[in-house]
Amino acid sequence: MARGGDSSNPQLDSSTAHNPQADQAAMSDNIHNPFFLHSGDHPGLILVTHVLNGNNYNTWKRAMRIALNAKNKLGFIDGSVPQPDSKDSMAGAWSRCNSIVISWLLNAVAKDIGDNLLYLENAQAIWFDLQHRFQQSNAPRIFQ
Repeated sequence: MARGGDSSNPQLDSSTAHNPQADQAAMSDNIHNPFFLHSGDHPGLILVTHVLNGNNYNTWKRAMRIALNAKNKLGFIDGSVPQPDSKDSMAGAWSRCNSIVISWLLNAVAKDIGDNLLYLENAQAIWFDLQHRFQQSNAPRIFQ
């Protein structure tokens, strides 16, 4: 059989071979995968027009969540894409995407705020730090 899937030759039958590097490449090429990086996704990218200055946290947070969702990177700040074990084949892809999300967050905050975030270990830690520092309940606003 010249065509039709003769699998008697092991060199021609790639369906039985397991290649972790090929699996990683295939996963990172899927646009619906959180590890996918578009050619335009670079560390200098600015996702929102207004930087967080401390007074605009709620609107900034909403804009960032929309932008990160559009980039399929929301899981890096909400924890739904957990950090894999360092021995996991996806650890490199997770680290690279996490670094991109960190850079986007740092680009979206005022310099004095960003300086305090620079040494946090991952995007989720940065997100929770900002939330802890700037999120206010609506009670004081309603009272006014």
